[in-house]
Formats: sequence, C-alpha cells, structure tokens
Amino acid sequence: MQKTLKSHGTWIGKWTFVLAATGSAVGLGNIWGFPYKAGTEGGAAFVLIYLLCIIIIGIPIMISEILIGRRSGNSPINSMKKSAIDSNRSSSWQLVGWIGISAGVLILSFYSVIAGICLNYIFIAASSSGEISASEQFASVIQSPISLMIWHTVFMFLTFLIVSAGVKDGIGRMVKILMPMLGLLLIFMVLYGIVKGDFSKALLFLFTPDFSNIGTNTFLSAMGQAFFSLSLGMGSIMAYGAYMPKDQEIVSTSFSVGSLDTLVAIMAGLAIFPIIFAFNLEPGSGPGLVFISLLSAFNQMEFGQLIGAIFFILLSVAALSSSISILEPGVAFISEERIASRTSSALIISFLCWVVGIGTVFSFNIWSDYYPLPDKNFQETIELISVQILQPLGGMLIAIFVGWFMNESIIKSELGDLNPVFYKLWRFFIRYIAPSSVAFIFISQLL
Repeated sequence: MQKTLKSHGTWIGKWTFVLAATGSAVGLGNIWGFPYKAGTEGGAAFVLIYLLCIIIIGIPIMISEILIGRRSGNSPINSMKKSAIDSNRSSSWQLVGWIGISAGVLILSFYSVIAGICLNYIFIAASSSGEISASEQFASVIQSPISLMIWHTVFMFLTFLIVSAGVKDGIGRMVKILMPMLGLLLIFMVLYGIVKGDFSKALLFLFTPDFSNIGTNTFLSAMGQAFFSLSLGMGSIMAYGAYMPKDQEIVSTSFSVGSLDTLVAIMAGLAIFPIIFAFNLEPGSGPGLVFISLLSAFNQMEFGQLIGAIFFILLSVAALSSSISILEPGVAFISEERIASRTSSALIISFLCWVVGIGTVFSFNIWSDYYPLPDKNFQETIELISVQILQPLGGMLIAIFVGWFMNESIIKSELGDLNPVFYKLWRFFIRYIAPSSVAFIFISQLL
C-alpha cells in the first residue's frame, strides 16, 4: 500500500485522539439531552436501548469514519475522494465530505450562539442574587441582540484561536486541558449532588426501568441520541481520524470514545437531577432545564453563586471541545488545497459561521416572527437542514460506502489483525443495520 502523507500532522500520544474525539462527542446535547431523555422515556430501559444503539449504529459508523480519514490523512472531502478512487469507484463520493462540512458550518453557526449564552451565564450565575426570577433573567438575555452578538463573537473567536494553532499545538494541546477539566468539574458536581441534593431520587429517575414508556418514539429517540451524540456524519471524526498514528488500533479506540461519551452523559444526569429534585423543580423542561430551572436552584442554595459559575464553566468547556471539532474539517480542506494558510482558513470558516449565526441571534428577538419554513424560525430552519437532514444523510452515505463500495482489502489493512468473528459482525452492522437505522432516523426526523 502506498504510504500516505499526513498533511496536517499527527496526534502526539495515543490518548490524544481519544480525548479529542470524546471532546467532539461531548457537547451541550450530552449535558442536558441524554439525562432528560433517559428520565422521561423509560429510565434504565432507555439507557439500555441507547447503549445497544451505540454498539450497533454509533461505533460501526465511527470505525468507518476513522478508517477513511486515517488511510488518506486528509480532510473529509479529499479522504472520501481518495478512498473512492482507490476502490475503483467514482470520485463523486467526495460529495459526502461536502455534506459533512456544510452540516458543520450550519451547526456551528447556531451552536456558537447557545454556547455564548453559556459563557454569559458564568457571570450571571456568579453575580445572581435571585432578585429577578430565572425565567425573567433568561428572557432579558435572549431579547438583547447586542448581548447575544458579543458572546457569540467571543465564543467563535475562542474556537478560531484553538483551531488556527494547528493539530498539535492547538487542538491537541487544548483537549489535554479541556477534557480533564471537564472530568474534574463533572466529578465535583456529582459529589455536590450526593452531599447536598436528592441523589437517591435522581438514581431512581435515571435508572429505574419503566417499560410502560417504551414505544417506537423511545427507540427513535435512543437511536438519534446515539448517532448525534458521537458527532457522526459531519466530518469531525473523519478529520480527527486523519491525524491518528498508524500503530493505533481503530476498533478499541472507537469503543473507548463511545464508552467515555456515555459515561459523561450519565454523570451529567447524576450532577443535574439531584439539584433539580432537591428544589422540587420540573425535570422534563428540556433546554430550559439548564438556563431557567438550574439557575433558579443555584439562587436558592448555599454557595449557589460559586456552584452555578462552576456548572456554566463545565457547559462552556463541553461546548468548546465540540466546536473545535466542527470547525476543523472545513479548515483542513481549505488549507490542504493551498487556497489559504491554516490561520486564514480558520478565519474564513469562523467568519462564515459567525455571519450565519447572526440569523440565530435575531431569531430570539427582532426576527422572532420571521419563519423561513412553516412554523420554524431562522434558527429552527438551520437546525432542520443541518442536524435533521445533512448530518444523518452524511452518516448513512458513509455506512453505505464502507459497507458496499469500499475495497475490502483497504478496510482490512486499516483495521489490522482483527478477530474474524468481530470483523464479520461489524461488516453485517455497517452493511445492513447502521444504514437502515440512520435512514429510519432521517425519514422520521423529516416527518
């Protein structure tokens, strides 16, 4: 096999990829999405279905993305193109890379605005005296276009700074700081929940099986959470795979990332719900759980200003570890095509995300009555196109390409000395189960 030049560098140390990929997977959706869904859709029954979906959908697609990226050492667009040509297939498979990068730009445009609110809430929580209600506080934040723009700009600038510094000095160095920091903050919040919260009620809420709540929607929700929480289908994992050393095992690494991602999601539930139940707040309030319910709890508790600030630092760290992975695929493509330097490439993509994000800023206030699609404001329209259409479409096409079109000798050379039984199982999942499951997610999201 022809030796491939790693055009952007390689991760230093085998755990750097695991930390980076876990950082990509762990985001705002993990911190509130997984616990919320687990609690309202069957508790332990949902958790078991979710874990099954991680194993039969998430990890097979993750393995596929990593092996495509590592073999070529390039951005998702060029990785797909090279893999297709080397497998005697049409170079038009590079369209999958374009789908991923497009999804990433659109996702980061609104993600940055929400993450900016998290940054703002570090200071709000630290200085909140409870004189105005948490719901009034949140309303005042989202109704100010200037405030949202400032924090959106700050968050995008932080993301730009890290990615522009490169794979080793930027992303690699930061994930070694951000991910241990995330872990320590989570452990602190869980311990606080054990000591000061209603921890036993939280355990029952998350881990008591309620099979009466299990239905088609539960399976769909678990499949969607498993797919989206691992950042699949938008090029981030493929781009990070391009920087993986050749002597690192893809399969065991993928299982490590899936396990850590799930552990963080469960710990988030054990950090949030003891506080929610201790103050008799509503656990099923979705995104409002973070900015309204929890701030209300922090306002009432001893040392609430400190605990609240720590919690929103935790959220911001999770958001930043995800945002750098979303920005990287587009930056990698522009810089490797010699269109611009890495710094200029990061500036171009960051600016594009920032500009589109202005629409999300306005959708909370001056464009709140503007609906590009029926019953969907600007932010919801962008989310529909990126998260509900482009991302699952990308994941489905990756599974189809690797399962049906990629040369099997290439796959085996990347996966190394793999157990034959496990290889056959993975081939079965990537050919039949993963693409049909993602297609099911894709169609149901549209409907």
